[in-house]
Amino acid sequence: MNDLRTPVGMLFLLFGLIVTAIGVVAPETRAPLTEANVNLYVGVFMLVFGGGMLWMGLRSAS
Repeated sequence: MNDLRTPVGMLFLLFGLIVTAIGVVAPETRAPLTEANVNLYVGVFMLVFGGGMLWMGLRSAS
């Protein structure tokens, strides 16, 4: 496996799912100095990034 985009994409997708789920299920666990739900925003960004990496890795493999 020479292409690292596939495992990195899977890792970010997994972490993004976990962080997004925490942001949705427990929004009161936000950062103490902000009113924004940082877990939700970062989780969605990680999902998008991981999906892009996984897509690029799988596209180059075929």
